[in-house]
Amino acid sequence: MDLIRKFIPYYKPYLGVFFFDLFCATVLSMIDLAFPQFLRILRGTLFLESPAVILGRLGIIAAVLVGMYLIRSLCRWYVTYQGHMMGSRIESQMRSDLFDRYEALSFSYYDKHNTGEMMSKLVSDLFDISELAHHGPENIFISVIKIVGSFILLMRIHAPLTLCLAAVVVCMAVFSVRQNKRMQATFTDNRKKVAGINSSLQDTLGGIRVVKSFTGEAIEKEKFERSNLAFLRSRKSNYRAMAIFHTGNNFFEGLMYVAVLVVGGFFIAKGQLTGEDLAVYALYIAIFINPVNVLIEFTEMFQKGMAGFRRFREVIETMPEIVDAEDAAELKDVKGVIDFEDVSFFYEEEETVLDHIDLHVDAGKSVAIVGPSGGGKTTLCSLLPRFYDVTGGSVKIDGTDVRDVTQRSLRSFIGIVQQEVYLFNGTIRDNIAYGRPGASEEEILEAAKNADLTSFIESLPDGIDTEVGERGARLSGGQKQRIAIVRVFLKDPPILILDEATSALDNESERHIQAALDRLAAGRTTITIAHRLSTILGADEIIVLDEEGMKERGTHEELMERDGLYARYYRMQTERF
Repeated sequence: MDLIRKFIPYYKPYLGVFFFDLFCATVLSMIDLAFPQFLRILRGTLFLESPAVILGRLGIIAAVLVGMYLIRSLCRWYVTYQGHMMGSRIESQMRSDLFDRYEALSFSYYDKHNTGEMMSKLVSDLFDISELAHHGPENIFISVIKIVGSFILLMRIHAPLTLCLAAVVVCMAVFSVRQNKRMQATFTDNRKKVAGINSSLQDTLGGIRVVKSFTGEAIEKEKFERSNLAFLRSRKSNYRAMAIFHTGNNFFEGLMYVAVLVVGGFFIAKGQLTGEDLAVYALYIAIFINPVNVLIEFTEMFQKGMAGFRRFREVIETMPEIVDAEDAAELKDVKGVIDFEDVSFFYEEEETVLDHIDLHVDAGKSVAIVGPSGGGKTTLCSLLPRFYDVTGGSVKIDGTDVRDVTQRSLRSFIGIVQQEVYLFNGTIRDNIAYGRPGASEEEILEAAKNADLTSFIESLPDGIDTEVGERGARLSGGQKQRIAIVRVFLKDPPILILDEATSALDNESERHIQAALDRLAAGRTTITIAHRLSTILGADEIIVLDEEGMKERGTHEELMERDGLYARYYRMQTERF
């Protein structure tokens, strides 16, 4: 019931369509109920008249019936078209809400959830919800009208026979409710297993180059088969429960006909029921059983839809860990002064990553952070744009705590170039313009020139409108990295974070990209995470960070004279080359 209460508000924008849909459903039901009664009235009136009278009035009867069924057809059109569109619009709104929630969730959520599972909730779950949104109220409404209406008319024909029929229906309802609970668990399990298949598929296709390079097709096939067979087993349990459900209800339907025939025959023998009334009664039995079948099918639809809606609500009700404060202000006129004051941080259920870190960076200065993997370098930089919140201390820009400003304004002043570049499926122009939507052609080309990308763009048949492929698959690592740099050039932020931006490149690509990065960093406050120490020799300050905290700090020359950890790292790299 709690889920249903949360589901109902989605009908609010479509109340006009919803109520007219129910009105049309009422007309459909009333016309279906009217025909047997019409036949019964004619049998006792017109059909007792002379042939001439009957033939004279058949045209009127035909016109009335054709008019009724024309109205019925128009109502059926509205229910089928507008009703489905209402369901589709509700589905679309839910999908939009779910997408908005995904975008609002913090990085920690994505650290723990698989993309394939999230896509399953966004697509397949919502389709079942759409079907429920349309057919649910309509099917219940039509069925209730037909069942109640036909029951009243059956009672008027012969009450004792109808009460015998009602006893069978009550037994059928008790059976359906009990079996329905078993079906609910299987539908929920189905959804989880479908998400598992999507997760396996997304993982394999996303890493297909790794799969093929390591000839890992057999391994991936085995992983996929595990999730595929798990889904098959879940479906088996589901279909077993459904088979029992439908078989039992079909048996009770048969009992209804048996009751009508046997009990009706008994009352005919007693002279309490005529054969003609039993024939009309049989027509109403068909009308009575049809909505019962609809309700039975609705039970399956309801369980599927609610299973999907339950998973939908799990995401919608997940609150982002990083949210704007109620009184958060817009960050403006950033100079670029950065302060990490007594900063500590740990991931959920993990040991401390950063412990009491103090760091001051003046506007326009460059700071490089070096150290072993796992020392907290990337984590420290992730605190600045507030991808995660500190667990102790504070991070400030121009003296303002980043938690006191809106995330959007904060991140608009920070540019990030990472080692692993993500390009969206589209053109080079689209990916560059992502840095500042609405930028002019001249601005885009100027940014490309600053990143030394002009000659590469001009060499392509379609130039800046060349498609890059999924995740930039048609470009080399160096080309993708340059596009990422152009993107930040276009954004033109006062603060820059370079997270091992050249460590995955060959020496030639690194040389060109490092030159572009140097141009990009000019005049900006820059924090560089680097493994190749040759790229940070000109930094204003170098910080050595490891699991125990900040070990050393100073310029390259100062740290070399100190002959400590940094000097050892530097000699290891220079001796290697």
